[in-house]
Amino acid sequence: MKKVNIFLVDDHALFREGLRFLLQKMDFVDQILEAENGNAFLEKIVEVKDCIVLMDIEMPIMNGIEATIKALELNPDLKILALSMYSEESYLSSMIEAGASGFLLKNSSFKEVKNALLDVMEGKNYYSQDIIHSILEIMTHKINNSGKDQKDITQREKDILYYICKGFSNAEIAQKLSISKRTVDKHRENLLQKTQSRNTANLVTYAIKHHYFDI
Repeated sequence: MKKVNIFLVDDHALFREGLRFLLQKMDFVDQILEAENGNAFLEKIVEVKDCIVLMDIEMPIMNGIEATIKALELNPDLKILALSMYSEESYLSSMIEAGASGFLLKNSSFKEVKNALLDVMEGKNYYSQDIIHSILEIMTHKINNSGKDQKDITQREKDILYYICKGFSNAEIAQKLSISKRTVDKHRENLLQKTQSRNTANLVTYAIKHHYFDI
């Protein structure tokens, strides 16, 4: 398996130490780098290649949102996973707007951290399971309570929305759910219509960025 460098950006040394301990057990992790704020991170990242960044949001000197924007200006191919204690809408939408590849809660399990890194390595998005659950519940609630003539999101559409959150293509979703790609295409069209979203490839991130629902 291809190895990847991990860059931990967090102002709490104890949290970085604990996360480093977990990451060292993953066979696909090569070098682990650290920075205590966004400014220190930007000074070091220019020399690092094949890197996934685990970026805290609230930090002194330079927060994670500003650091993500500037880092992606330097290297648009950089993969950044936002870290936070809370799944607040303002944090989530700001990091997605900045260009982050996903959002991971700090209380996530070892298994979820590993899955998040593997997904991002493959070019997929990753959102904590708690966040995906909130997305599905809140989206369904808003649609059910809208004044427009819309049908509820079906269970199958929820399944497909889950995989859209994960960054899967229509063909990959079809394979996962053992249905035809044409069926997935149709369900995705229905989701776009029901949520009034325009961006097929990034349905959920679009909805978050444009405040279709709050988390």
